[in-house]
Amino acid sequence: MKRIAVFCGSSTGFKKIFKNEAKNLGDYFANNNIGLVYGGGKIGMMGVIADAILEKKGEVIGVIPNLLRHEEVAHNGITKMHITKTMSERKVKISRLVDGYIALPGGFGTLDEIFEALTLGQLGIESKPVGILNTNGFFNYLIKQLDVMVNEGYLKQSNKEMLLIGNTIEELIAKMDNYKIPKVSKVINKVVS
Repeated sequence: MKRIAVFCGSSTGFKKIFKNEAKNLGDYFANNNIGLVYGGGKIGMMGVIADAILEKKGEVIGVIPNLLRHEEVAHNGITKMHITKTMSERKVKISRLVDGYIALPGGFGTLDEIFEALTLGQLGIESKPVGILNTNGFFNYLIKQLDVMVNEGYLKQSNKEMLLIGNTIEELIAKMDNYKIPKVSKVINKVVS
């Protein structure tokens, strides 16, 4: 993969393990010539991964809506910064720049972005891999909720499997490199012949 969008928090959270893994992912990207596309901030998990890549002279592209430039404290040292008018435009711009998506620990924004990427794949608008790096079991309850959605008939198992889950960086990147979008109907009750 040439470029990957990483969705993650503007905070580093309470446990150092998540911050360390963001740095490790940044190092992995730089060592493997993978460009980062992200929210453009210099704080939190966003800043950690961007700084790790920049330390090794890797590519870091930020996409930030004008209204968040000061709120998220835009990173001034990255390779390129795109400024959009709205959050929606930000997502479209990120989508146009990347070959796949990864979520690290974060809050509502992280979940919004990763689920929009999954929805684009489910609807056949995109065919890019979408993954979560499940460091220290951070996403375990989210994964269980997806199982509930399948068991209650609101999500197809094949669509749930579009979300690639890795407990290590290498495991997740390998799954993303080998990803094939499912060939099934997006309609939950339709049988594909």
